[in-house]
Amino acid sequence: MRKTALIVVALMALAGWSYAQGQHEAGNTGIGLIFGEPSGVSLKVWTGPKIAFDGAAAWSFVNGGSFQVHGDILFHSFGIFNIERGKAAIYYGFGGRFKTATDTEKARFSFRVPLGISYEFEGVSIELFFEVVPMLDIVPSTEASVGGGIGFRYYF
Repeated sequence: MRKTALIVVALMALAGWSYAQGQHEAGNTGIGLIFGEPSGVSLKVWTGPKIAFDGAAAWSFVNGGSFQVHGDILFHSFGIFNIERGKAAIYYGFGGRFKTATDTEKARFSFRVPLGISYEFEGVSIELFFEVVPMLDIVPSTEASVGGGIGFRYYF
């Protein structure tokens, strides 16, 4: 199960990387940090002007703490905010999460629905983001939870 989840996240990232079209102004690939639930390293790969894949390898602090990986496809709506410099977007998407087992809980596989706001600075390849992520565990049992955080990414 763990290997399957890692393979799915890796394939999503590679698919985004392979199909990147160079249409995103800040660059196609961003790497940074996310702080919250979970906290760790975040990667985002743009496949076009409004669609991106993102993922993270992070530490969850719930129930004693454990490692998790997640991957999502994100759809961005630019132009909602009237700002003079930079670009802001609301984004939403769907994806999956694999959370490793601990002494007190079994490994989990979950569906994710990220909802967030991002801001890209003008003239600097940095993105700030805030997201809330409702999740539905499907393995080992059905249970709803919510994660989220704030973070940044540098694009190259």
